[in-house]
Amino acid sequence: MTEPGGPPDTSRMGSARFGDMARRVVSALLLAPLALACTWAGGWIFAAMLAIAAVAMALEVSHLIYRSTGVRDALGLILAVLLAIAFAAAGLPSAGLAVAAGIMAFALAGRLWRQRSAGQALIAYPYLVLPFVALIWLRNDPSYGLEAVFWLLVMVWAIDSFAYFAGRTIGGPKLMPSISPKKTWAGLIGGMVGAVAAGVAAALMIGAGSPILLAVVSAGLAIVEQLGDFFESAMKRRAGLKDSGHLIPGHGGVLDRVDGLMAVTVAAALLGIVHNAANPAAGVLIWP
Repeated sequence: MTEPGGPPDTSRMGSARFGDMARRVVSALLLAPLALACTWAGGWIFAAMLAIAAVAMALEVSHLIYRSTGVRDALGLILAVLLAIAFAAAGLPSAGLAVAAGIMAFALAGRLWRQRSAGQALIAYPYLVLPFVALIWLRNDPSYGLEAVFWLLVMVWAIDSFAYFAGRTIGGPKLMPSISPKKTWAGLIGGMVGAVAAGVAAALMIGAGSPILLAVVSAGLAIVEQLGDFFESAMKRRAGLKDSGHLIPGHGGVLDRVDGLMAVTVAAALLGIVHNAANPAAGVLIWP
């Protein structure tokens, strides 16, 4: 036991750190195969997995933005994202976005009528709806949809893992201590290394496009992933919360686990539109 005013009990700190890592590993071993299996199946199985995650994330976003732990304040958000997922899975992503925008407009009008802040709804709806529609849109690309989503998932896992170990072992200057005190420049560089490795591996396995160019794209998306992490961290700090939820042991809420993936998916979809709108998965994955 540590005496008052004495040095910290490093054995307990090490034990807690090891326990946190063990929970992270177990959670990843359970959830990663399920996510990959549903992605492989595609279609409505993939959409169903996303819908389940969307409900949990809508409750977490409502908690962070509206300070509400009840379902009532999250109903509009849940309805918007579920309908957007359903339309996207049916091959109508634009209709899904339009329906979600209509529900958002109705929610905004309701908040203005009750003289409540409407700006938060302008954040909540796009933040949750766009990544899910983008994921399904990319997965439904018949050319490289499966490969693109696999690459995104593995790349984000590699970014998080490399960043975690680089930040813990190297440490050093902080990136944005006012928002996320544990994030370091070493972690960002480690994450970029992980992204590059995932990009090169994806290009070599597919056997098409330039591994070097995909590695460059992946490194850029590692920065986007970090920005997504910072955005969620800022929401948590504003709400006075450490985690968005407690659903996943060692990771907190669902949002804590996929905040970077959400940002990366939207960025990848935009790259796909610019490079090859007819086949967005090929557009983001295959670079000459």
